[in-house]
Amino acid sequence: MANQQKLFDRRAKRVRYRIAQTSGGRPRLSVYRSGKHIYAQLIDDSQSRTIAAASSGEAAKAGEKKSYNVAAAAAVGKLIASRALEKGVKKVVFDRGGYLYHGRVKALADAAREGGLEF
Repeated sequence: MANQQKLFDRRAKRVRYRIAQTSGGRPRLSVYRSGKHIYAQLIDDSQSRTIAAASSGEAAKAGEKKSYNVAAAAAVGKLIASRALEKGVKKVVFDRGGYLYHGRVKALADAAREGGLEF
């Protein structure tokens, strides 16, 4: 188990390094996925502050059916996209962390694109 965590941390560092090299000052859309929920944050690394955030718990409170699947991740993607557009952010760079671009992470990214974010 410890070896899996090391590999995950290495992937996350590699992804963030590449993002830092190519972001061009755009905010970073960071994803955290737990067993039941998925969270997204829009981070401005130059000022070290969070611009907007959304989670599957919030999406469930907003009238969506409480679930822990791809549909919940898509709801979070739409929510973070609408909050980003309210703040005037349209172009972001996607930070998947150490997670594979598959399943809930991909659903969140696709929904954020449909919501109006460009990355």
